[in-house]
Amino acid sequence: MSDLDIVRDLAREVLTISKPNCKADGFLWDRAQRLVRNVEYICLLPEVAKDKLQIDHFALIAATYFSEAGLARHLGSGGTGVEAANSNNSNDDLLDLATLVVEETLSPATSQMSISKINKIITESRSHLPTTLEAMILSDARNLDDMGAIGIFSEFKRHIIGGKGVSNVLQAWKRKIDYKYWQARLKESFRFESVRKIAEQRLSTAEYFMNQLKVENTASDLGELSVDSSID
Repeated sequence: MSDLDIVRDLAREVLTISKPNCKADGFLWDRAQRLVRNVEYICLLPEVAKDKLQIDHFALIAATYFSEAGLARHLGSGGTGVEAANSNNSNDDLLDLATLVVEETLSPATSQMSISKINKIITESRSHLPTTLEAMILSDARNLDDMGAIGIFSEFKRHIIGGKGVSNVLQAWKRKIDYKYWQARLKESFRFESVRKIAEQRLSTAEYFMNQLKVENTASDLGELSVDSSID
């Protein structure tokens, strides 16, 4: 078993949340695996691959697996899902908790130097202006995950946890559109142009879906049909 296989197994244990009903919640573990796939493909992009020798692959992948560890610990210790979901895992407390979990979990499996590098990547990837290549890659991987169909799925989960329905999701989406939230995210959240373009494509897909959701929620298509029938 390779060092990364060991890290992966440890991350799965950390990110799989036990529930009172005995059913394990694998949402964060699923997200971590998706982020790793994003990271691995970003590393292959021409604008990134030219610096391949500068990338600490082990530290980057380990940081990606454990980037949600603070949220996992929060939920596992009885923290509320609503609070954690709304925080988007970016506040200082959850970030400090993530680095603590890395220390506790990986100390028996890897060197202190590697642990320090992993925690540096996690911490810096949450800053507005990450400077190390690994942190920029993880930052782009995470921000991309907020776009498109996956982003909508996560948004729905946050609202469901809070006891909200489709109308609430549409209201939140409208506020983001009105305040040009997504344009700001596209402009400020990506370090690599290729990833930004993919994010734009995914956002376009999300907009199409949300427009259709609005149609169905308001029954406007049915209303148009009724109007046409009355005219006939």
